Amino acid sequence: MTFDYKVADISLAEAGRHQIRLAEHEMPGLMTLRKEFGPTQPLKGARIAGSLHMTVQTAVLIETLTALGAEVRWASCNIFSTQDDAAAAVVVGNGTVEDPQGVPVFAWKGETLEEYWWTAQQILAWPGADTDPELGPNMILD
Repeated sequence: MTFDYKVADISLAEAGRHQIRLAEHEMPGLMTLRKEFGPTQPLKGARIAGSLHMTVQTAVLIETLTALGAEVRWASCNIFSTQDDAAAAVVVGNGTVEDPQGVPVFAWKGETLEEYWWTAQQILAWPGADTDPELGPNMILD
């Protein structure tokens, strides 16, 4: 799978994955949802454009949404709160730094205001949606 993304440094993914694993232990509700509902994919067909603080806790939420069947594109809602390692880890997902297999994320700490608005546009710009609006997001999480 090839997809677009923009993060500060994709090589931070391993450190981010470690932090996400720690956060998963502190978020039993989301982990229970994955275990209980993951097999039935209740969010299959959901295309979520999300914009919350891009932290390790949000990474757990994003990966829960995808585990439940949703397709997700993500940007940070704050130019200062992004944890760059978490953003990189979500992009890499089950892939590698060379071949990311995760979620398209558009977030890095210290974005300019112009870059912030660009990232917001990217989460709404789903592949194919320019020719078929049905391929765009059908949910916004903000």
